[in-house]
Amino acid sequence: MLNKFRRDIVKKSPPFTMSTDLFSHKLGEFYFLFEDDPKRLNRLISGFDEKGIPVNRAYIDVESPRSHYYPISIGQYALARFNRFIHSGDPAVSEHFLRIADWFIEQAERDETGVFWLTDIPKPEYRVTKPWKSAFTQSRALSVLLRAWQLTSHEKYLALIPGILDLFFVDIRDGGVVADLYEGLPFYEEYVAAKPTRVLDGHNFSLLGLFDAYRALPEDLFHADKIRAKDAFDAGIQTLIKRLPDYDMGYWIRFNLCDLDHYPRTDPCSVGYYRLILSQLQLLENLSGRRELKTYREQFLRYDRMDYMIRMYGDKVKTLKKLGRI
Repeated sequence: MLNKFRRDIVKKSPPFTMSTDLFSHKLGEFYFLFEDDPKRLNRLISGFDEKGIPVNRAYIDVESPRSHYYPISIGQYALARFNRFIHSGDPAVSEHFLRIADWFIEQAERDETGVFWLTDIPKPEYRVTKPWKSAFTQSRALSVLLRAWQLTSHEKYLALIPGILDLFFVDIRDGGVVADLYEGLPFYEEYVAAKPTRVLDGHNFSLLGLFDAYRALPEDLFHADKIRAKDAFDAGIQTLIKRLPDYDMGYWIRFNLCDLDHYPRTDPCSVGYYRLILSQLQLLENLSGRRELKTYREQFLRYDRMDYMIRMYGDKVKTLKKLGRI
């Protein structure tokens, strides 16, 4: 924790730079310009399998740590490789990207809710012990498969898209990935648990795959799905605008709004997540045209102060102790 505090003080820049190509039908670099160096991209990536698929180590609070496939990380690395290909034109990089896209096809599961991927590693802080669905995973799959389709013209990459979108219209109580759908505030869940967890950056990232689907799906073949993707994106933006005041701690931003009984009422995000969320709000303002997001971002920017950072770490340590994570 002390090392993290030191790094946060030294590093003031946002975690990722952003693309300027936001609206063209042809999907280029992902919105955040991920680098494909695993050490810089995601500290939990521990290696690769024989096909070059990233493998993660478990979180520190998992009792039986083991390497596993983590679809969110796999999608992030695929997009980083696609970014690399855009700049290098190296066919070996594109082949690697397509092997990861094929992994999403091979590992897809289906039930009455649609097409999805399960993450088979516990999340003890949310009392999740069985393989779980995630809107974040759905979003990553959309962004990867749509780019694979545009790169190759192979229809197999489009075939799963309608089923992936289906999950964005199913509440977590019915096996979907959306919290608060019945209340008219669809929150796209990074971690699907028994009750809503509402991790802010996960909802924001989930919106990006939906926007990719709206941009890239061919109008003549996927008109209805294109509309569904835009509707889900717009609804998620509206939820974000209505919910953001609940994340405002007056000096910092909450990491989540978790309804689980055991979970502490206040869990501040780390400095890295704080700066990521500021970048997400700027990007989502650009995509949606909603000026309210700029207002919140400017409010949250005022919290980037040393005294607030120290106060946040005091609250964060208390939360992590209550959850048994330190």
